[in-house]
Amino acid sequence: MTSPEPEVEAPVEAVEAEASSDEVAEIDDAATDEAAADETAADETAAEDETAADEAVADDAADDDTDVEVDIASDVPAVFSDRPVQTVGRRKEAVVRVRLMPGTGNFTLNGKSIETYFPNKLHQQLIREPLVLLEKTERFDIFANLHGGGISGQAGALRLAIARALIEVDPEDRPPLKKAGFLTRDPRVIERKKYGLKKARKAPQYSKR
Repeated sequence: MTSPEPEVEAPVEAVEAEASSDEVAEIDDAATDEAAADETAADETAAEDETAADEAVADDAADDDTDVEVDIASDVPAVFSDRPVQTVGRRKEAVVRVRLMPGTGNFTLNGKSIETYFPNKLHQQLIREPLVLLEKTERFDIFANLHGGGISGQAGALRLAIARALIEVDPEDRPPLKKAGFLTRDPRVIERKKYGLKKARKAPQYSKR
């Protein structure tokens, strides 16, 4: 019979090396878990910061909208609460009735734009003079009904009606408009033809015989 072989014990150094490697692995796993937890916490914090920033932007936008509404409401004069401002202007044989309303500076003349109804740039400049003087070219929309007379007479009558409407909106605008002569009705008209003359004053050529 063969005698059993004696068991060989593992060296103490190998056992200690295996134990130390297991501990290092456990430490690495713990460090990895802590890093993952830190990353998760950082992501949550970033998401909360973004949500707070979005809410702040939304609140600012709401405040801006409220401010704009308040500004618009404050810019509209109280005279427009019931009806638009209505005035009449006359020049030569032309009569113009104007309705002035808060707007962006659009002209509607007998259903047409100012460029279509008055192609001449001088007439357009003449009509806008009261608004340019008061720096209110983009604050009101103007609706006008024009009849009688010619283009020049209608342009002058429209300017007078606009100036009268502006002082109804704000009486403090009267001094500059008055000084510029925009509130004075131009009394000049065509003189009537006389009997025996070709026109108001033009006489026929004198003939001696």
